[in-house]
Amino acid sequence: MQKGIIGRKVGMTQIFTDKGKVIPVTVIEAGPCVVVQKKTTENDGYSSVQLGFQDVSEKRVSKPMKGHFDKAGVAYKKVLKEFRLAAAESMNVGDILKADTFEVGETVDVTGTSKGKGFSGVIKRWNHHRLKMTHGTGPVHRNVGSMGANTDPSRVMKGKKMAGQLGNEQVTIQNLNVVKIDAENNLIALKGAIPGPRGGIVFIADSVKKA
Repeated sequence: MQKGIIGRKVGMTQIFTDKGKVIPVTVIEAGPCVVVQKKTTENDGYSSVQLGFQDVSEKRVSKPMKGHFDKAGVAYKKVLKEFRLAAAESMNVGDILKADTFEVGETVDVTGTSKGKGFSGVIKRWNHHRLKMTHGTGPVHRNVGSMGANTDPSRVMKGKKMAGQLGNEQVTIQNLNVVKIDAENNLIALKGAIPGPRGGIVFIADSVKKA
C-alpha cells in the first residue's frame, strides 16, 4: 500500500468539466490524520503506522486508550486505523497526513460500513422473484419458497439465501477516480458513490486492482 488516510463522508454532489460533462462525485473530508503509533520491522516484523482521526474530549476516551495517546503525545482521537504504507519507515509519531496525500487522476479503494436496513426478506435482500399470485400461493407471495428436498437430505442446504439482516457491514468500492482535491479544507471528490451514510467513517487507500 503506497498511500492511505481516514476520512468522513460529507455527501454527494456533481462537478462540471470544461466540456460541460457532468460527473457525480462523493465528497470526503480526508484528514487531517495524525500518526499515533509506528511499527517497525525490527520490533514487530513489519512496518506500518497507526493513524488517528477526529478529535474527541478526554471524558470520551477509556483509560487504556488515554495512556496510548498520552504515550504518543498526541491529541485524543475518535477513530484509529493501521495502514501498512510504503513510507511508514520514514514517518514518525506526531506527523500529519492531509488530503493532498493523493493527487487528481489517481484511482483509490474506499472502505466503509454500509447503511443498515434491518431484517429484510429475500426479495429485497437477494433480489428474488415473488411467487405466483394464483393457484393457492397466497398470502405469502413474497415468501422464501421451497426449502429443498424432504427425505434426502432432510435439512436446509448450506448457503440457502433466506431473510435476515441486510446492510451494516464492511463494504469496499474499488477503482474510484480522484476528480478534485481541496487541500485547504481537506476535501477529496471521488467519482461515484461510496458506502455508508453522511458523516460515516471511511478509509481511503491506493487501488489494489488497477482498472
